[in-house]
Amino acid sequence: MAHPTPAPLEIQPSGPLTGRVRVPGDKSISHRSLMFSALAVGTSRVTGLLEGEDVLATAAALRAMGASIVRGDDGVWTIDGVGVGGLLQPANALDMGNSGTSTRLLMGLVASHPIIATFIGDASLSKRPMGRVITPLSQMGAEFTSSPGGRLPLMLRGICPAIPITYTLPVASAQVKSAVLLAGLNTPGITRVIEPVATRDHSERMLRGFGAKVTVEPSPQGRIIAITGEAELLPQEIVVPGDPSSAAFLVVAATIVPGSDIVVENVGLNPTRAGLFTALRMMGASIEELDRREVGGEPVADLRVRHAALTGIEIPPDLAPSMIDEYPVLFVAAAYASGRTIARGADELRVKESDRIAAMAAALGVIGARVEEVEDGMIIDGSGGDPLPGGGTVATLLDHRIAMSMAVAALHCRKTNAGAALTLDDASPVATSYPAFFSQIRQLQGDAR
Repeated sequence: MAHPTPAPLEIQPSGPLTGRVRVPGDKSISHRSLMFSALAVGTSRVTGLLEGEDVLATAAALRAMGASIVRGDDGVWTIDGVGVGGLLQPANALDMGNSGTSTRLLMGLVASHPIIATFIGDASLSKRPMGRVITPLSQMGAEFTSSPGGRLPLMLRGICPAIPITYTLPVASAQVKSAVLLAGLNTPGITRVIEPVATRDHSERMLRGFGAKVTVEPSPQGRIIAITGEAELLPQEIVVPGDPSSAAFLVVAATIVPGSDIVVENVGLNPTRAGLFTALRMMGASIEELDRREVGGEPVADLRVRHAALTGIEIPPDLAPSMIDEYPVLFVAAAYASGRTIARGADELRVKESDRIAAMAAALGVIGARVEEVEDGMIIDGSGGDPLPGGGTVATLLDHRIAMSMAVAALHCRKTNAGAALTLDDASPVATSYPAFFSQIRQLQGDAR
């Protein structure tokens, strides 16, 4: 799961990007498809699953706890579940690789089972704090032995029956919310999560689809999400829509590279995930929704994106929860806009796979962008659409989104004497979420020639 041998990659500037492309399945939905299917009684089938390393880490962990998960030659995944409460003691430590989602959600699942599990991960994941999940799960009765600072390696001793709680999220986090709800699946009574700010709601939508009793109600404190345990989940046929976080890179690439005109097919447009497209449109991007439809309970459309001149704006902070993973590539778009972009309200970026604010400020500085790092975001004075100077080597810090964001930035840099717009010190982390990213960029470049 780790990337012990760096894979440097030179990125060339690009002519217009044209053609049609389909992004991988949504990562959030892929993780949850496997987890919920593993807890159903019977056989579920999943089409369009993202087959990146993060999701494969989830599959491996669920297999280690008794679920049967098989990929067919046709790309359809078949999962025979163990039932809620049926997870088995894993024989070995669960290797989460680089996946924070796998770790936090699986901690929730294990917390209300009478088993002990040890979670390990790569160097990047081992720096990420798990305390925000440990706190509510401990209130439910689970016990933890972690590395200093609530980090991996970490041992979790689950409890059955667990104690239902009402937990108010101190920070907006779909992962923490989901971890508590998943622990509530096997907890008698009603477990409640109060979120002051709405976050991505895939867990609530999908748990309902699997037959769990989940309610979402407004309150003066925000939204109250309640789940009734002990639930019985029914097997499902799931079609995973395309990942809007992956589509974001192609959308920004086509927006900043002159002459581009692409269609990104089958993009999930769940309103709790589509903040980047809203922000880009506010800046002047040309993003047209074609054939809007519903797939597996999620809104989906094909996005036609054409090059457009962008204007810097102040990003509304209330968009942050619906685009938290897309801020790095938003910073790239802002670097090519006219005027100043102020992007704040994104404190959460400090504790992702890397400190994404510091990492992107440094990376954009390498290629000549004018940026100012602030505690909760970045202030960027754009180039007015002109190419940035480029050159130099960018540190990706084992972070797939830093690598892909800077690869997009390079597409509109000036060609240096060495020929490359920039060099990524390590492109291998991209495989965690979007293994076909570079080949799809080349495909869109090739269609233009």
